[in-house]
Amino acid sequence: MYLVDTNIWLERILDQKRSQEVGDFLARIESEKLFITDFSFHSIAISLLKHGLEQALLNFVKELFVDANANLVHLEPEDTALVLQIRKEFGLDFDDAYQYAAAEKYQLELVSFDADFNKTARGKKLPSEIA
Repeated sequence: MYLVDTNIWLERILDQKRSQEVGDFLARIESEKLFITDFSFHSIAISLLKHGLEQALLNFVKELFVDANANLVHLEPEDTALVLQIRKEFGLDFDDAYQYAAAEKYQLELVSFDADFNKTARGKKLPSEIA
């Protein structure tokens, strides 16, 4: 089961240079095994709306949650201490520490293009590394 980081989703939604790699990954993995944090979901919404891509946001929600069975996860306020501990231990910014803490809490593999996760104990996988 995989926690898919914000940058993976945006790569595909915005059809950036690694979009095909993400598309291949999403085609290989059953949607029930895909997880996204509330933080990522809201970050994606902010990013898309900032660029006037309201329809892209609606399509993303429909494809991920309505048509497929991806999972939305969140951290509780009491998980803040864990996020801050991870932030300090690995030198991550808050959003990366949040993703990492969620992956740890829900026992998920983190899928990301963000090299900052390479310095963590759990690490991360690229979409192309997942069979």
